[in-house]
Amino acid sequence: MADFALTAEQKEFRKWVHDFAEKEIRPVASEYDETEEFPWPVLKKAAEIGLYAFDFYMQVGQDDSGLMMPIALEESAWGCAGITLGIFGTGLPLAALAASGTAEQTLAWAPKMFGTPEQPALGAFCVTEANAGSDVSALRTTAKRERDGWLINGTKIFITNGGIADVHVVVATVDPHLGHRGQATFVVDKGTPGLRQGKKEKKLGIRASHTAEVVFEDCWIPGENLIGGEEKLQAKLERARSGQSSGKSGALSTFEATRPSVAAQAVGIAQASWEYARDYAKERTTFGRPIIEHQGVAFQLADMAMETEAARLLTWRAAWMARTGQPFVHAEGSMSKLKAGEVAVKVSEQAVQLLGGYGYIKDFPVEKWYRDSKIYTLFEGTSEIQRLVISRALAAE
Repeated sequence: MADFALTAEQKEFRKWVHDFAEKEIRPVASEYDETEEFPWPVLKKAAEIGLYAFDFYMQVGQDDSGLMMPIALEESAWGCAGITLGIFGTGLPLAALAASGTAEQTLAWAPKMFGTPEQPALGAFCVTEANAGSDVSALRTTAKRERDGWLINGTKIFITNGGIADVHVVVATVDPHLGHRGQATFVVDKGTPGLRQGKKEKKLGIRASHTAEVVFEDCWIPGENLIGGEEKLQAKLERARSGQSSGKSGALSTFEATRPSVAAQAVGIAQASWEYARDYAKERTTFGRPIIEHQGVAFQLADMAMETEAARLLTWRAAWMARTGQPFVHAEGSMSKLKAGEVAVKVSEQAVQLLGGYGYIKDFPVEKWYRDSKIYTLFEGTSEIQRLVISRALAAE
């Protein structure tokens, strides 16, 4: 059984990230929410202290408990979820590269995703299309062999860091007759002819995070940019053509592995929301006493804190299971993401309610947290998809 008591090192790590969020992220959160610009200055500060670096992921990956990454994401999102996605959004393409790439490919391209403290870079994971979100078998972006390489054509949408990333990790169809089994993953470097940014999206929340279309028009890349290599791809395609199982989609496997990380960000929003509501309730008076002394408010705060803690424990358990090689028999990764996402929406909404009219105006941060929270029930698998995954896992027992 996992012991979730934090070690002295983990507590120090948690404080380190929390202090950064308190001093560098939260003070500028409203500014970037308003302008919708990418928070390059904050990213640079994160790189300077080692919070944004390939080495950071290497260090966190050596944590036997699996808790350091969710701790970092929660504390950062406590400051601002949009800026957190700016700092940690590169972790998704990194996970895809590390899961399917060779050691040589990972060592060659992973550092390019982060750049240097003086000049930080970004990575982007390009999967979603206009008619292919959760249904990755419907992807229409193609990769065809040409001149000892691959020619990519198609449009991806809703891509975090799309178009401004130095490294785009792209899922494309190489054999349309095989559905998701006929897909492969490629690396496309910034500046490659035929790669361009399309429309940048204007969003309800997480507005500091850059979200855009990525367009590939006769975009040629060398053969070495096929993640995993030609031999691995051919073996996968042969299994699929012969009717053998070729395993899960690479994109789905990546999302499954990163769901506890998404959940942790949602927990950060919930934590920030109930803390602020509690502090407000201690200061705001009605009928001669602080509103926290009114049972209706006190009970609501109790529920907000309880639900946040429940979401955190589900998240930590899923992260621990993933790190220690425990299978998600009951779709525990999906459980954590589903619970945390819906808790973030509910708790931030309750915070708005507790603040009354003040909760509805931009002078107070709870309205932003409410807007930010909604995405956590949508991206990397909607709440409905998480319930589908969980129910299928239960039915398979």
